[in-house]
Amino acid sequence: MKFTKMHGIGNDYVYVSGFEQPVVDPAGLAKRVADRHFGIGGDGLILILPSETADVRMRMFNADGSESEMCGNGIRCVAKYAFDHGLTKNNPMKVQTGRGVLTLHLDVDRGKVHQVTVNMGQPILDLSKIPADAAKLRPSTHESMRQLSFDGPAKSGQPNPPPMDAVLVSMGNPHAVIFVPEVQSIDLNHLGPLVENHAAFPRRINAHWVRVVNRGDVIMRTWERGSGITLACGTGACAVAVAGVLTGKTDRKITAHLPGGDLKLEWRESDNNVYMTGPATEVFSGVWLED
Repeated sequence: MKFTKMHGIGNDYVYVSGFEQPVVDPAGLAKRVADRHFGIGGDGLILILPSETADVRMRMFNADGSESEMCGNGIRCVAKYAFDHGLTKNNPMKVQTGRGVLTLHLDVDRGKVHQVTVNMGQPILDLSKIPADAAKLRPSTHESMRQLSFDGPAKSGQPNPPPMDAVLVSMGNPHAVIFVPEVQSIDLNHLGPLVENHAAFPRRINAHWVRVVNRGDVIMRTWERGSGITLACGTGACAVAVAGVLTGKTDRKITAHLPGGDLKLEWRESDNNVYMTGPATEVFSGVWLED
């Protein structure tokens, strides 16, 4: 199987073109190729497929084999692959995702895509559509937040953390945004699974801890459902931009500083859509030798 390794500010996936070859059991394949010791290594698997409603279709599988609706860093790489490898030369480009068909504007230099701006659509704030079970959440002191409590026996050998306030946003996939004074001391390996698997989230959730530097800059760290700690999360950065506005902490245009690099975000009042701009990088290609 031919594959290409790509990343968006360190959020790396194995990309396979379904235009050239069929992929059987993508969930199982994702677990094998994503393994950083026995496979190619990555945060998961992304398939680039023909589409009847767009230029290409994207399907994204996490490292544990679960399929996600959307990946912000991944979709920029899909656009780069599709343009650079001649699947389509449309600019803007339409990509079909689990979120629907999204529009991407490509920054092309000498025939190659270097940066992409994605119209990520409108944020979803209705708890039932995120989805989140309101009955398993507590009210917060801020109307835009819900409180997550961690009752019952500790599951990790460490004591359960105190309740934490989170802004819940879906960008086609669910996110919990937690504002903190600083992010470096957050124990993601302990807190990430607790938030991801909280009883309030029937499809699990991506969790982000965020420090507001000023009204135009934030620093964030991420725990992604099905993949764990990642260097970047595009849909998560979009959710952070929305959460910052809802809580009055940031302006509508911000730069999110992630461990893997920076993303530019804007939640526009004119159409209520979130726009994300960032790079896409092709690293190498190869052949996966199936068992």
